[in-house]
Amino acid sequence: MGAKGMGAKGMGAKGMGASVKPLLCKGRPKGARYVAQSARGEGGEASGRVRLEGEFDWKGRVFRAAAGFLASSVVGLCAHGGLIAAEARLEGVNKPELLPKEYTPLIDVADFLTSGEEQRVVKTLERLERDTGVKLRVLAQNYPETPGLAIKDFWKVDASTVVLVADPNTGNITNFNVGEDVDIQVPRNFWSKVAGKFGNKFYWQDQGADRAIINSVNAIDFCVREPESRLKCTKLSSLEEEF
Repeated sequence: MGAKGMGAKGMGAKGMGASVKPLLCKGRPKGARYVAQSARGEGGEASGRVRLEGEFDWKGRVFRAAAGFLASSVVGLCAHGGLIAAEARLEGVNKPELLPKEYTPLIDVADFLTSGEEQRVVKTLERLERDTGVKLRVLAQNYPETPGLAIKDFWKVDASTVVLVADPNTGNITNFNVGEDVDIQVPRNFWSKVAGKFGNKFYWQDQGADRAIINSVNAIDFCVREPESRLKCTKLSSLEEEF
């Protein structure tokens, strides 16, 4: 896979799909850090902060993920700075009809999880928010079948929110959007570790998308609850440990 970054001019009322602009591999957008699988290869690990030129904020990034950018393209991460050319263009998705009728922190439009798995994951998400204030939200989609931009108001995303977008249309099924308040708490390489272990193509094709999602949720839950220390978030919780 080549290292190609993606961006857009901004987001209007019609949804996303504007022309693409370059990425600068330094700094971060106000209120968020964008994390994706490494362009080095499936299961590889990369860490870096990317900033899109133009007017972007945390909420705009969540919309891009849900609209399918993470599910349909390679996002380049560079560890040493520099410019990455962006060459792709994708249309935004806004399908509020795919939202559930009642509020839930988990939206599984792709039917990756059984009803029992959904219930257990929802309980984990609710306990995490109650105990720590971190609002972990999970969107399982199969682009373009996704509520897309509609998750904005449904989840009321803010700086305490982490959105996990699971989509099989990339080699790595797990993608994360991290709010600023959570970014301060969690080591920068944690998200790529989770994606590298549980989201890589070999893992989820062998173990199943459900296990990839559940293990990613468990790892985040375990990490956020850990006290501050040099070893914080170095251990990744697994399905067997929690379920």
